[in-house]
Amino acid sequence: MTTIVYIASSLDGYIADEDGSLDWLHNIPNPGASDFGFSDFMSEIDALVMGRVTFETVCGFEGAWPYSKPVFVLSNTLDRVPAELEDKAEVIKGSLPKVLETLHARKYTQLYIDGGKTVQSFLSEDLIDEMIITRVPILLGGGAPLFGSLAAPLEFEHVNSEILAGALVQSHYRRKL
Repeated sequence: MTTIVYIASSLDGYIADEDGSLDWLHNIPNPGASDFGFSDFMSEIDALVMGRVTFETVCGFEGAWPYSKPVFVLSNTLDRVPAELEDKAEVIKGSLPKVLETLHARKYTQLYIDGGKTVQSFLSEDLIDEMIITRVPILLGGGAPLFGSLAAPLEFEHVNSEILAGALVQSHYRRKL
């Protein structure tokens, strides 16, 4: 099983501003309307695991549900997703190793891990295999940090980086074993 983070952050390491907004992500001109490799990434994963806050943020987006893959929402407070999303998402509970064991038993092997606290929790238990981080050239000065405290350092190797739209730097890292 492979767990992969695919996320954007500000230069100072935040994934949302102090108000929880993601509006700053739209500051880069994108005349070609590129998705910067997101569709290719999504074609390689089986399912998403995201936290409740990220799920609620996605539910607030305008338009249709953005994911064609199953979404598993980690939450200790939600018991179920809204009725209109029951065929697209479900709540999953338990320790992270148990969640991964459950999803693996359901034949999911490539998991996209999303959401600040969720990513931090997976990292704190050394359960992230790869990270694709797109740095947006903005300093937010505060907000929701991408990374949190760790009991011990985790080493990753750099796979590659590329410049997107002449402004973003997308870097791919793989966990050193």
